Amino acid sequence: MNIVLIGYRGTGKSVVGSILADRLGLKCVGMDAEIVKKADMSIPDFVEKYGWPKFRDMESELARELSELDNVIIDTGGGIIERPENIEALRNNAVIFWLKASVDVIVKRITDGTERPALTEGKTFTEEVAEVLERRIPKYQDAALHEIDTDHLTPEHVADRIIEHTQPT
Repeated sequence: MNIVLIGYRGTGKSVVGSILADRLGLKCVGMDAEIVKKADMSIPDFVEKYGWPKFRDMESELARELSELDNVIIDTGGGIIERPENIEALRNNAVIFWLKASVDVIVKRITDGTERPALTEGKTFTEEVAEVLERRIPKYQDAALHEIDTDHLTPEHVADRIIEHTQPT
């Protein structure tokens, strides 16, 4: 069974995925890192050159590929839930965890991040996060079996909670 981590940027997916991989002896696959590797360019460069729809196509293809694996941790990009077929594919043999955080915490965590281009134009960074998050929250809720609020938890504590939900009792 796979563990799939979904959530907005800055909610801790990559860090928690790495901790889980170490603790459980599993491989962690970062979808954004895999796309960068396949495209041979950064995500902002890819989106600038080919646009968001082409990026989402690559993301969907990778979701289908990863759904065929077993016993891996999949750290998804924040927009994986934009296409229902991605979640359908990832649900195959997986438990999906939504790592969530408040807008203020997300903004504090990713203010200096350059790995993703803007999703909206003409808005402040905080307004963009709030707007996109508001639109995505129902999709994250529908996709996830479990939700973990990461605002006041260390990544280690988030990993502990995920392990509690995935280990047989």
